[in-house]
Amino acid sequence: MPAARTSLAVLATAVATLAVAATGPVQAASRLPVVTPRAETAALHDDEAGGDADADDPAIWRNPADPDRSLVVATAKQGGLRVYDLDAREVQSIPAPAGPGADNAPGRFNNVDLVHSARLGDLAVTTDRGNDRLRVYRIDRDGADGPLADVTGRTVPAVFSASQDEVDEQRTAYGLATFTDPATERSFALVSRRERTRIALLELVSEADGSVGYRKVRTLDLPHSFRLPNGTSWSPCGEPGELPQVEGMVVDPANGMLYAGQEDVGIWRLKADLTGAPKLIDRVREYGVPGTYDEATEECAAGADPGFGGKRLTADVEGLTLVQEDDGDGLLLASSQGDDTFAAYDREVSDANEYEGGFRVAGASATLDGSEECDGAAALNEPLGRRYPNGLLVVQDGHDAPGESERPSTNFKFVDLGKVIDAVDD
Repeated sequence: MPAARTSLAVLATAVATLAVAATGPVQAASRLPVVTPRAETAALHDDEAGGDADADDPAIWRNPADPDRSLVVATAKQGGLRVYDLDAREVQSIPAPAGPGADNAPGRFNNVDLVHSARLGDLAVTTDRGNDRLRVYRIDRDGADGPLADVTGRTVPAVFSASQDEVDEQRTAYGLATFTDPATERSFALVSRRERTRIALLELVSEADGSVGYRKVRTLDLPHSFRLPNGTSWSPCGEPGELPQVEGMVVDPANGMLYAGQEDVGIWRLKADLTGAPKLIDRVREYGVPGTYDEATEECAAGADPGFGGKRLTADVEGLTLVQEDDGDGLLLASSQGDDTFAAYDREVSDANEYEGGFRVAGASATLDGSEECDGAAALNEPLGRRYPNGLLVVQDGHDAPGESERPSTNFKFVDLGKVIDAVDD
């Protein structure tokens, strides 16, 4: 989520303070275990001089032939895509495509995920929020023009919009998760819609010219209004006409389950083919808290907390990622953006995705800071050469420091995944 959505940020901060004071058992963020990054990417700046680049969501590609030469692919919103090596050095920058006309919204890459497919090869897929489309890039570590090459089909349709006017309204492709069905080897993308609760299932298809397109299979709408235990109805506070959106998503390949973070509500578990009933496995602390939107201040004022929220997540719920283990065990990690922490849940559905613990990514030195207001996150529990033999966690940092206080600065932090697992286990 953009840091500019101050109305929800103010509401989240107020309610989080009340929740910690009132509930007692809630573990304060400052008391969670701490891990520190080993490296960070160069800062991106969301201003004209910085090319309107804003770090958002990462994905980790493992080079099976030479794990030391693995890559991190990350979105920079209007700044396009960035590709980094394991030393967090940029090796490629890909601009977002322009809109179809000078008066139309420009391209804006929001989320990214990877496809590993016998049919399609290794791909990086990203949501182009500005144009309401997916963009697809083939990954070749030794490519002549860089490791990523655009193979998006020439006539890919808008994901949600029926016209360019609708695209320009920017209720467009937002969050993203990909998966490949092991039985059929067909690959899919799950795409959420900005300021709406809708998720679309798209099948990725190979075109005759070698490009990659997609077709819509079905859609599902998550709830936007909730019946509380006291019999009242509640919806998260937001700007008029705005519904509680989903962004962070991840699919567990072992069981075909999608985990979707509805930012101001909590984490849903549902079948990745969008059939069956979704289950809310955890709620944000602000769940059920009434809010009143003030058009003059563009902020939400929180009312009295009725006590129906969760204890581990402070809105927004953002980046979701899996720590997979060969025996089916592992963790679901979620960015709790409102209090700068991460929550870890048991990956196994048979254990009801129970909460396992939490952690913070704090500064390693005066020049290597931690992660604040984290948007996207990606974990890979596989050896990545000499730098990360225990795997890697990459997290977005919404306030890179040290930096110019008046200039927006974001980047990505690289964390030893083994340290994260140890912190949660402790």
